[in-house]
Amino acid sequence: MTESFALHIPDVELEPDPLDPDRILAGRPEVSGKVLWESEDGRRIRGIWQITPGTATDTEADELFVVISGRATIAIEGGPTLEVGPGDLGVLHEGDRTTWTVHETLRKAYAITLHD
Repeated sequence: MTESFALHIPDVELEPDPLDPDRILAGRPEVSGKVLWESEDGRRIRGIWQITPGTATDTEADELFVVISGRATIAIEGGPTLEVGPGDLGVLHEGDRTTWTVHETLRKAYAITLHD
């Protein structure tokens, strides 16, 4: 197990994580991120994720996240539409089909749990 740590999320350098072009609905959103910790079995992941303005689709894992900066509208197919911005906490469930409309570059800290 990794030692405990703290960091200033806005200062963390992220690595490009290109979106599948088929998932982009509008604009030119670009994704980057950094995994900060992963359990030995790969089922629990903690990290930072960022997306620039545009609209893209995704299929979610079980995730709890906190928005650090930026704003987005997350439409969940068959569910609610979430408006998120700095300081907001969100919960997404495995299998949620989402459409992210990013109004301002959004950076979030996340905790994902993967299931079988």
